[in-house]
Amino acid sequence: MDSQHPKSNDSRCVFFNTDSEDYRCVVILRVKRATGTFSLVGCLFMLFVIWLLHRYHSLAQKMILSLTVAAFFDSVAYVMGDSHPEGSLCDFQACWLTYFDWSALAWVCLITVNLYLNLVREVSTNRYETLYHVMAWGVPLVMASLPLLKGYYGPAGAWCWITDDHVAWRFGIWYVPLFSLIFLMICCNARIICVANARLSLAEEIKPLKWYPSVYLLVSIFPLINRLHNAFYPLDPSFPLILLHVLSAPLHGLANAFVFGLDRDWWSLLSPTGMQLALQSRLCDRTRIGEYHPGAVRYTQADLVDLSDDDDDDTNVLFYSPDMTLKDRGP
Repeated sequence: MDSQHPKSNDSRCVFFNTDSEDYRCVVILRVKRATGTFSLVGCLFMLFVIWLLHRYHSLAQKMILSLTVAAFFDSVAYVMGDSHPEGSLCDFQACWLTYFDWSALAWVCLITVNLYLNLVREVSTNRYETLYHVMAWGVPLVMASLPLLKGYYGPAGAWCWITDDHVAWRFGIWYVPLFSLIFLMICCNARIICVANARLSLAEEIKPLKWYPSVYLLVSIFPLINRLHNAFYPLDPSFPLILLHVLSAPLHGLANAFVFGLDRDWWSLLSPTGMQLALQSRLCDRTRIGEYHPGAVRYTQADLVDLSDDDDDDTNVLFYSPDMTLKDRGP
């Protein structure tokens, strides 16, 4: 984050190149850990609810699960100790952060694309699951490896990333693709919402999903502003901008949990009684508790409703439409 390289590797405050006791350094590191921890808690909450309510059978549910896993490991990078001097640990943190930042972004994009194909193009996408995983875990590996192979990772503020000496790489590897993809997702969502509004039964179902790219945009604004300031004033890091950066950048996981919580059906299933029944269903012998189901899955096609845990009842869409038939458009 907008820093000078330290004069020696003994200093922990690499982003202001001052003594480690400088109050600005202390505040930045504490805020970084706090926001990263909030995101970790949000991701753990999502994973617990997904496990508890068996929401990992349909393609749509698996994609949200994968997004949560990527956001969880992304949050881990933000709570990795103090600011590190140059070295293998710094390179590891930078590579880890780049990889899971990209992976989380990729899953948000793919969720939007999957919804677009299902709703606007009316195409069944179950057969794309393997391709989705290859893209969401493979592309980030390439993007994270390029700066590593070039030796461009190093101290970059409250965490390690691409150094100040390679500003063009910062924007080429992350910020330009990030905001280009967010713009494309907003365009896709605009089309999705238009189609959904024409089918009144869909409008409520997709409302939470449209917020995934929106929250990604919101938590990326201040990091972009800070990096632009760093590009123009590399010798004069701004404490307020760095503070806003560390307040927002680690919040991807918490923001995803907030979107996850916008679905009202989750809360109805997480009442004390619902939680007790769900835990009994999870932890006890299924032959003894056979009547409880975690609730009708809202994201179904035609008149099918998932009332079991069988993978055979898998569905691949993110919405309900009684008058729509998905087409299996093979190659």
